[in-house]
Amino acid sequence: METLMAYAIGVLFGCAVYMMLRRSIVKLVIGLIILSNAANLLIFAVSGMTRGAPPLIPEGLQLPEGAVADPLPQALVLTAIVIAFGVLAFSVVLIHRAFEVVETDDLDQMKDTDT
Repeated sequence: METLMAYAIGVLFGCAVYMMLRRSIVKLVIGLIILSNAANLLIFAVSGMTRGAPPLIPEGLQLPEGAVADPLPQALVLTAIVIAFGVLAFSVVLIHRAFEVVETDDLDQMKDTDT
């Protein structure tokens, strides 16, 4: 399963870089979204995939009885999701305003505009 996840993460990173190298600013933002999702999957994959094991220690014990999931990667990914949503919202507003002013989504044409 880890090998399949490694390939999937690699494909997502490749797609994200490809989309970010396009001239359209909309494709740039789509690439950023894919990149953030790939980074989240990478954090989960590196931390180890423990399925069906809650990150809890029963009351009265110092150590867990069996396998437990690490709660730190879960907290990191949750924080990254919230930050990525904020960046996405800001980017959509920025793209909308830039399109209203320049009337194009091509980055090269935006650079050459004298407004």
